[in-house]
Amino acid sequence: VPDPAAAPRWEPQPLTYQELQSERTEVPVSRLLEEAALGRPGSEDSAGCGELVWVGEPVVLGRADSIAGKYGVWMKDPEPVPPFTRDTTWRVDAVGTEVRQLFQYEEAEQLGRGYPAKVHILPRPLESTGAVIYRGGLFFQPRHSRSVARYDLRGETVTAEREIPDAGYHGQYPYAWGGYTDIDLAVDETGLWVIYSTESARGAIVLSKLDPETLEIRRTWETNIRKRGVANSFVICGTLYTVSSYSAPNATINFAYDTATGSSRALSIPFENRFRYLSMLDYNPAERQLFAWDSFNMVTYPVRLSHA
Repeated sequence: VPDPAAAPRWEPQPLTYQELQSERTEVPVSRLLEEAALGRPGSEDSAGCGELVWVGEPVVLGRADSIAGKYGVWMKDPEPVPPFTRDTTWRVDAVGTEVRQLFQYEEAEQLGRGYPAKVHILPRPLESTGAVIYRGGLFFQPRHSRSVARYDLRGETVTAEREIPDAGYHGQYPYAWGGYTDIDLAVDETGLWVIYSTESARGAIVLSKLDPETLEIRRTWETNIRKRGVANSFVICGTLYTVSSYSAPNATINFAYDTATGSSRALSIPFENRFRYLSMLDYNPAERQLFAWDSFNMVTYPVRLSHA
């Protein structure tokens, strides 16, 4: 348990608390893989898939220069649609009550310089740091809802929206740091996921596979990992991983839930919170890295997978 004195919790005034989340993405083989892996999402059929065995030290790519960037989300599309590429980088500063600005950069190096190539104004404000970019769309949770929406980056319109049945939202089942992180999207080698909880699950993490076009739920798994008890989570090769603390400098990847077997196990893989306030963490399968937002800083972590 982090020491509150060492890592004071960010508590803005009521209703100024907002963020958009993380990054979850997928690799180009996934269109075929997605169908093949639907019944067995953790299968070793996906090229190079395996279990997470190591996370390296964080590398800082950029730093937010205003209080609006205390927490947020930054992402790349692992399966981009032209004119966008795998280098196109996206960012949302998530502090505030009306978070609608999606910043577009030609490459990640421009994040630190602070000059976006374009600013998209979203038709709906976002909630929290749970968003991802995948196959030409921004997938996000509209504010004050238990829905997930797809914003088309080329057409600049919302093309799909669907409620996640019984999902807690706006502070019912957030991650440990709070921030309305009830509904968290993710991408891996096999497709698009949503991480949440429900009253019937009693606060345990529920994981659902989504159709990226219609947002229809294809399959759902209920874990035994308490969502409020972990700092964040991400999915690699059909396995959900969680982080022990958002503020302890020497945290760990502490649990894994394998959707192929429906079982969880305890882990202790070292994970460094260099800036002591982790508000977003997502896996990018195209780059084989974790993307994170750690107290104004946009960082990456190299990862290593076993090859069983």
